[in-house]
Amino acid sequence: MNLEARHDPGANDGPLIVQSDKTLLLELDQPTAADCRLAIAPFAELERAPEHVHTYRITALGLWNARAAGMDAEHVVDVLLRYSRFPVANALLIDVADTMARYGRLVLESDPEVGLTLRALDEPVLEEILRAKGVAPLLGERLGNDRVAVAPSERGRLKQALLKVGWPADDQAGYVDGARHPIFLEESETFAVRDYQQDAIDTFEAAGSGVIVLPCGSGKTLVGAGAMASSSARTLVLVTNTVAARQWRSELLARTSLTDADIGEYSGDKKEVRPVTIATYQILTRKTKGQYRHFHLFDAEDWGLIVYDEVHLLPAPVFRLAAEIQSRRRLGLTATLVREDGREGDVFSLIGPKRYEAPWRDMESQGWIAPAHCTEVRVTLTEAERMDYAVAEPEERHRIAATARSKLPLVRTILDRHEGEPALVIGMYLDQLDDLAELLGAPLITGKTPNREREKLFAAFRTGDVELLVVSKVANFSIDLPEASVAIQMSGTFGSRQEEAQRLGRLLRPKASRRQASFYSIVSRDTNEQDFAANRQRFLAEQGYAYEILDAADLVAAKGDRHAS
Repeated sequence: MNLEARHDPGANDGPLIVQSDKTLLLELDQPTAADCRLAIAPFAELERAPEHVHTYRITALGLWNARAAGMDAEHVVDVLLRYSRFPVANALLIDVADTMARYGRLVLESDPEVGLTLRALDEPVLEEILRAKGVAPLLGERLGNDRVAVAPSERGRLKQALLKVGWPADDQAGYVDGARHPIFLEESETFAVRDYQQDAIDTFEAAGSGVIVLPCGSGKTLVGAGAMASSSARTLVLVTNTVAARQWRSELLARTSLTDADIGEYSGDKKEVRPVTIATYQILTRKTKGQYRHFHLFDAEDWGLIVYDEVHLLPAPVFRLAAEIQSRRRLGLTATLVREDGREGDVFSLIGPKRYEAPWRDMESQGWIAPAHCTEVRVTLTEAERMDYAVAEPEERHRIAATARSKLPLVRTILDRHEGEPALVIGMYLDQLDDLAELLGAPLITGKTPNREREKLFAAFRTGDVELLVVSKVANFSIDLPEASVAIQMSGTFGSRQEEAQRLGRLLRPKASRRQASFYSIVSRDTNEQDFAANRQRFLAEQGYAYEILDAADLVAAKGDRHAS
């Protein structure tokens, strides 16, 4: 690709400034900024998102994800040149092309005579990895100038190791079909697969493994059901908790040909293995006498498909299991691939590359998810609270800021703003949630709440019999509360971007009333919670959501003005 010849050195009015250190500055007030944001999203990661200029970074993993999804270097270069205001450094364009060219120079293949092999498209790459400490022990006998044998049990670990040394493999070794079990989607007058859902299903079916990224509330479960129907094989579905397992069961019974007898639950409450088995991550990672007693579930049946719900939350032991079952088709479902532990590379290598993604704002504009307004309310602590924070040990300061009692009166103020709207109050510290439940006279749901009680309260919320719930981290994901239109976040897991996205996601199911969703974060001013809040908001800023910042005193004053009028 002749990059010099393609590059117009003249300046234009593009919204993007491409810097030689691979950072991209996107000016939001430019007419084509929205189009540019969508164009760079497949290969660039958002780093900072203040009001007017967003900063992205081009990473190797982002480029390899784009390459695996069918985007070539020429396309990426075209995007950069089309939207850049200034000339783009030729060295950067060459580096983009060279980085993307590394993907697929090594190919995992199935050979009918020798089994699994790793083939190099050029011999020096094979010689290099044969000498790499983390890779060499995973390789078998040399089969010629360009091939080496691989033990099937090392397929996943080899892909992990190759990614770490900068040579991601293109896995074309295929998959076992698994035991057959016919599954059909059953469309009706009130239900039909949406176009984007069918696109996601078709993309996965063509690839056989990978991750589908769709906003909360857009029907990821149905995409999973569609993948199951296209595979028509015994399927293991892994979910975050028992409530999520039962929601999956209800959706599968309603939308597919599966019957109650076809679907088993494998959780702390039940141990059923059936043609479609829904298991919780918790039960798989539970240890007894130092052993993972339930890992045998992966070998108990001839699975043709394994579905990882909320794949961004995979516990480390489940990564280990994923490494061992690379011959099975694998589907990851998530609203965001952001992981705070930096293990996105493991998702890429073990579950599969990102195969399909739909931007949140696009889905909102088409009416598939509810519009949302995000507000950060900043509270000034009392002198006593400020002193407690100042003299605390560093590791205690976040808890003190997050649980400040100065926050409590604001919850009622916000709820009064949205009188009659179904609302969630969310936090992570149980003492704070106990106080809130008592103050508001609302039911409290935490990890200690029995599953039967949780399901009863969630059902009452869906029907409108209960309009307010106080919930802990158990409501961060996989909870279907379609009419919830207000969420008040009291405390969170430090600067977790994925948690922020999941919590807003509780509100994004389209409302029968067509009302806008309102998401509030109450933050203690002049504390590290304010810094964490800025980081938490980064992912949503990438999706096009802006946070309005209000002072708590102004919010209270506005309430008083309304009452006076």
